[in-house]
Parts: sequence; structure tokens; C-alpha cells
Amino acid sequence: MSGKNLFWHRVASKEELPEGRVATVTAGTVSLALTHVDGEYFAMDNKCPHQGGPLGEGSIERGTDGQCWLRCPWHGWDFDPKTGLPPGGHEDTGQTMYPVQVRDDGIYVGIEAEAPHATTVTDIMAETMTNWGVTSVFGMVGHSNLGLADALRLQQQKGKLKYYGIRHEGAAAFACSGYGKLTGKPAACLTIAGPGATNLMTGLWDAKVDRAPLLALTGQVDVQVLGPGAFQEVDLASAFAPVARFSQTVLHTSKHSELMTLACKNAIVERDVAHLIFPDDVQTLPAKDGAKASGPGGRVALPKIAPPKEAFDEAVKLTSKSKRPIIIVGYGARDAMDDIITLAEKLKAPVLTTFKAKGQIADDHPLAAGVLGRSGTPVASWFMNECDLILAFGTSFSNHTGITPQKPIIQVDFDRMTLGKFHGVTVPVWGEIGVTARLINETLAGATGSDDQGPELAERWKIWRAEKRSRLDDDRGKGLNSALVFAALSTAVPDDAIVAVDVGNNTYSFGRYFESRGQRILMSGYLGSIGFAFPAAMGAWAATQDQDDYRGRKVVSVSGDGGFGQYMGEFNTAVKYNMDITHVLLNNSELGKISKEQRAGEWPVWETDLRNPNFATYAKLCGGKGVRVTKPEQLQQAFGEALAHEGPAIVEIITDVELV
Repeated sequence: MSGKNLFWHRVASKEELPEGRVATVTAGTVSLALTHVDGEYFAMDNKCPHQGGPLGEGSIERGTDGQCWLRCPWHGWDFDPKTGLPPGGHEDTGQTMYPVQVRDDGIYVGIEAEAPHATTVTDIMAETMTNWGVTSVFGMVGHSNLGLADALRLQQQKGKLKYYGIRHEGAAAFACSGYGKLTGKPAACLTIAGPGATNLMTGLWDAKVDRAPLLALTGQVDVQVLGPGAFQEVDLASAFAPVARFSQTVLHTSKHSELMTLACKNAIVERDVAHLIFPDDVQTLPAKDGAKASGPGGRVALPKIAPPKEAFDEAVKLTSKSKRPIIIVGYGARDAMDDIITLAEKLKAPVLTTFKAKGQIADDHPLAAGVLGRSGTPVASWFMNECDLILAFGTSFSNHTGITPQKPIIQVDFDRMTLGKFHGVTVPVWGEIGVTARLINETLAGATGSDDQGPELAERWKIWRAEKRSRLDDDRGKGLNSALVFAALSTAVPDDAIVAVDVGNNTYSFGRYFESRGQRILMSGYLGSIGFAFPAAMGAWAATQDQDDYRGRKVVSVSGDGGFGQYMGEFNTAVKYNMDITHVLLNNSELGKISKEQRAGEWPVWETDLRNPNFATYAKLCGGKGVRVTKPEQLQQAFGEALAHEGPAIVEIITDVELV
């Protein structure tokens, strides 16, 4: 290497590398194999020309003729540590050598100034991604995504995205799902080929079935070795085909910015999973001269679909004749609640929600009737039974909710396939939900003939709240009861908090007892995946950092001990990035919901018991805050301390598995 324009980097102390040894060192961004042979130090390129083996992890061996050789640890290729030449001196398979200086304070290696970064195809694609508003990435950097990871690093360096390194790729997918459910915008998850990519699957399916936008970026083996079964090769195109609305492999000849644009557009417009596969050798290809990033300009229309006149007129006619209408809102109506509540006030109609829509109308609103269904309240059930018309906005009619088909139903949705999905409805109305609700309200000029159900609603809440209070003192000496826990949490959590809930008895109890005052609730709806809550809370917290609508909002997650145990390693991730998340952990040392199902099915309870650590102590060991609650009088103080803590915290509550 020329001695001109060298930058000298201290790579080791003189005591670090004994005689006859080799070590990997880094000078700037250059990885080197540093050797100490015959009292001198030498440095060569760390990659073996055979398959890129790390020479710094090899060994120094001396032949019978006294010649020293640096042997590659992978396949045994040899190099003269002083010259970099292999046996026989063939320079075309030799190593680049770097000048070394031994100074008083250590060993220095001279490196020429780095050439300006040459824009790669993944640089163009990463910039396109941020242009589409994808500003949070959860993932794990690994050997088959390094070129793509560097492109993301450069975008982070420019302030265009934030990257969060997780401990398990499944958590990355759940975090992106939580982010998408909250914001309606995609976050991205980054993985390597093979097992890294396949680890995403559960979280991707969670996003897909709940219609949350998500972008998956997976590494892949080199194009030239696709097919025979290279190390960590999985047919990702086939593996992701069922879950991804859009899935494409990035090739040398692809229109790279257009591929990323199509992926982002599919995620956003279709509210679905989009997937791009990046073979290792494509990631660092130089971009073509003049190649530019793309963006959403002129590519996406406003989602303001007005309903067809015939269906709309029929819906208005039916509504105007109703005496006891009710409104049921699902998760699909989350962005249209102002218009729906205005319509409810005109009709004096109770507003029931599906479990996924909990919190979309505050439970203290005069027309709120709470959650309908298995995770719901008797208030909601009463009004569904007593109504003469159901106006359903953005609901999917799951069996968990149990909307009766025996009543006249007007169903409004932007997705035509959702209309009458499981059974016929009286009037299916295809239109954007907020637009349709507003038009119905405007068309129903003046007062309607419907009864004022407000007083009856207040009476039903009075009955249910008295019932809940009666359960607060339930105590079998085996832990706190759920009514008590969620009564305390209802008063402790800020009105504008984001709450991610898990799956299990804790979820049913949350739906039944927690009274929302406007908090945004996230859950694994149709998939019902245990372990969702804490990673989803990580995604929600990321949204509070890069989405103006959510800045400053507190993030809370709720799970049982079984759910938290699935991704408890991610608490370390939360500590690393100082994520302000309060996790409420109901610990009954059991998969309580499964025990209940075994008993209900007249099976013996089997293998549902859990051996747990002290989770509060675990939180402290990770560097967060941990509080353990074993008595009712400790609840309020524990919640107050954890919510006030600026960083990740766990409130571990010992609960009775039977008192849910």
C-alpha cells in the first residue's frame, strides 16, 4: 500500500498480542488481521480470498523449514504473515498488506483515506422507504443483510429514521404490528435470511388478519447460490406468499426505487404486509447513474369513498323509522369516531364497541355502552337484546363479539369483502366510514323519532358498577382479584395513554373491568397471539417518537406471566433505548385461560403451571424499574411509581387465577 495520504489508527497496545499470535483489529472501518511474528507486527486484509474467512481468528503455524504461515480458520488456506502471499507466491491469491508502526503508546496501522461512499441500490431503496414515511425500523443486523443495514444506518445518520435492535425477530414483527395498528402507517422489520426471516411469521400474520400495514425486509443468500440449498437458504418467496400481500425479490436488474414504492403502497393502501427479499450480493450494487429515490407523490388517492345512493337511501330510511337504534363500532371505525358519536347524539343511541375497538368512545361518555361479547359488559349485551336496529360501523362480525343476526342491520365498511362476511345483513353499505356517518347525520335533518335511551343507559351502568364494586373485596388468600387490579389501573392510567393488552384471562378481565377514558387500546385481535403486548408496546413507544399525533403519550402494556415470558428478553431492548413503557404483569404462575378451558371441556388440568422468576427483580437486573404487589393497599402506589418512572418499568402483581 502506498505511503501517501495515510491515516494512522491505533489498533492495539504492545502487550495485547503475544509473539506468534494473530488477532482481528479495526482501523477506521477496515477489518485487519494483525500478526506478531519474529518480534515484528504485520497487518493484512482480514478476509480470506477463498470464502471470506476471518483470518484474525486463525492461527500462526511454523513449518519444518522454519517458515511461518497464517492459516485461515475456515478451510486452512495459508498466507505468509509478513508478505500476505500464499505458498508458491501467487500474488493473485495474496492479501493486501498495510503499513504498521510501533509507537510508545501502541501499534498503529496506516489506512488510505476512504473513497467517498458510492450510492448503492439499497441506498436508493432506503431513501424511497423514508420518503413514504417509514421512519421506524425494528430488526437484527446479520451477515446476509449487512449492505441493506448500512443503507438504513445512513438514513438514520441523516435523521430520517430510527432503528431499534431487538433480541428476537418475532418481537420486531409484533412491534411493527403494534405501530401499524396505532398509526395506520407501516414500520419496517429487518432480518437475515433463513431463521431470521421465518421468525417474523407470527407477528406478520397478526398484522395481516387485523389489517395493519407492515413492511418486512429480509436478507437472502447470494443470487448465484439460490436453489441448491445454501447455508440458511429458505425459499422466502414461497414462505411469505400466504402472509404478504406484496412480496418480491430485489434483483440486479430490478427497478429498485419502484419496487420499494410498490411495497410501501401495498402496505399502506391495502392495510397489509408487504415484503422485499434482498439477496446479499445485490445489496451493495452501485446504483445506476442518475438513479433517484421515489416517493408517494401522485401515487395514492384520498380514501374518501361516498356510499352508493341506493344503499345510502335505504339505510337512511331504515334509521329514520327506528325507535331503539344502537350503534356498534369496530376497530375499522377508529378514525371516524367524531362523526359516529355526532350521529349517536342525534339518534340518542347507545354506542357499543367490539373488544378491538375498546376505548374508541370513553366509557364515561353518556352514550357509551361498553364492550360487546365475551370480553364485554352486561350493559352492551342488554342494549343489543333490546334494540330494533343495529348500525354497524367498521366491524368484522367475529364470533368473539357475537353481533346477533336476528335484528335488522345496516353495515357500513370501506372493504366490500367485509360486508355480509358471515351472514346476510339488511343493508350493506360500501363507503368510507366517517363520510357515510356524516352523510347519514346530515340527511336526518332535525330531530328523529328515536327514543332517548340515555337514562336507561345510565341505570344499566349503575347496576354493573355496583356489581364490580361488590367483587373488589373477593379474597381467597391466593393473590389479588382482577376487578381490584383493573379498578386501580382505570384511575391510574392517563386519559391519553396507549395500552397494549395480551391474550388470556388478563385480557378478558381488562375488557370487563377496565373503564376507558379515551385511552387507545391495542391487541392481537383475530390471531389472538400470546406474547403480543410488550413488543406491541415497543412499537407504540416508537410511534410516540416519530409521529406527531402520539408524542408525549404514555405507553402501558398488560399481560399475564405466560405472555410476558414469551418475549421477556425484549425488556433489555426497552432499557437500551430507554423506552418509557409501564408493563402491568398479572402473575398467577399458570396459563389460567387454558386451565379454565381444560376444566370446561371436562379434561384434567395438565401442564399449565409455570415456574417464574421474580419479575420485579428481573426488571431491576435489566436496568429498569421493578415493583412487586402482593397486597391490595400496594396497588395505587405501585402504579404511581411505575408511571412516573421515565423509562421501562414492570409492576408485577400476584393474582388469584380463579378471581378473574
